[in-house]
Amino acid sequence: MINRVTIRPELFQWACKRGQVDPDKLEKRFPKYTEWEKGFSKPTHKQLEHFAKFTHVPIWTLFLKEPPVEEMPIRDLRTMDNQDVQQPTSNLLDTIYLCLQRQDWYRSFSLEEREQPLPFVGSATINSDVQSVADDMRSVLHFNETDRNKLPDWSCGLQYLSNQAESIGMLVMISSIVGNNTHRKLKVEEFRGFSLADPIAPLIFINGVGSIAEQIFTLSHELAHIWLGQSVLSKASMDSFPDHHTEQWCHQVVAELLFPKKSMIENFQKNFSIDENLRILTRHYKVSTIVILQRLKDLEILQPDEFMEYYRIEMQRSYPKPYGCSRSSFNSALKNRVSHQFGSALVASTFSGDTSFTDTFHYLGIRKTSTLKSFAKSFNMRVD
Repeated sequence: MINRVTIRPELFQWACKRGQVDPDKLEKRFPKYTEWEKGFSKPTHKQLEHFAKFTHVPIWTLFLKEPPVEEMPIRDLRTMDNQDVQQPTSNLLDTIYLCLQRQDWYRSFSLEEREQPLPFVGSATINSDVQSVADDMRSVLHFNETDRNKLPDWSCGLQYLSNQAESIGMLVMISSIVGNNTHRKLKVEEFRGFSLADPIAPLIFINGVGSIAEQIFTLSHELAHIWLGQSVLSKASMDSFPDHHTEQWCHQVVAELLFPKKSMIENFQKNFSIDENLRILTRHYKVSTIVILQRLKDLEILQPDEFMEYYRIEMQRSYPKPYGCSRSSFNSALKNRVSHQFGSALVASTFSGDTSFTDTFHYLGIRKTSTLKSFAKSFNMRVD
């Protein structure tokens, strides 16, 4: 006789919602799911194991009396139409937990290397002067406007800012999937990025689904949170107008960081049309026209009605996806997903015998030693 298990309907529904399950794929994979949910039939324990894996939930949670309430491991500053966001999905939660594990490993590694606390982490408050903080960030990051202007495109602008952040001891991870699983895609509708503040190993994760312009904005925004010493989840975007005071402050810092007031005024050509200025300024600062428009409005170069006119036009445009400077090889993509700094430290520690291959495979989301060796060689490391 086949043993079957009784599961409450709301647990099935919760698991599907949490795992962002495609109804068509669910029906194809589990033809009797509708009967299970309605209580007309029951799954076997093996079927339930497959269902738990399919929805990315621990199997024990399906035996609870009611769906568990999962608390966000970091402060949640997302807003959606001024309403609290819904329960986090498994993709979001698994991404945060994986980054926390990577950060914990890198913190231990850095302490063994006798790295000192980074003075910029938590060096500001929301009462700090915006321009002073932006100036400090620009100085610490060596975020040089002249160098930015020479970059050929937005992709290189994103890579430049990411490299500058990593060069001062930060970990910057940019990915559109959970770990290395191409079947688990992240959604910008749920979040755009998060910061994990730490004096030894500050980490920033950027949702790579959005346009390059959005990613540059998000990275700058999360950098501001690191300066505040905050571990937070954000959904702030370049076309949003947050009502939360912390997010407002971060928006202001981003504007001053990416294009200082003095520089912006000097580069705006009064004899040119707005369209011509937008082309010039976006090429110069390597950011989107949306952010430029907002900055022009804040500086009162554009009147509110002019801003809204051009804002509506620019919102209809599409922005380039993250290619350009980035190479499309697996190793190059993996470096972006786990950060160059973390990746090189991890593989060096692994082949020196200080970190187990099992842990390394987990952190990188890979399964084969040959893949790890190939990744190590991309850092010019000898592993034979």
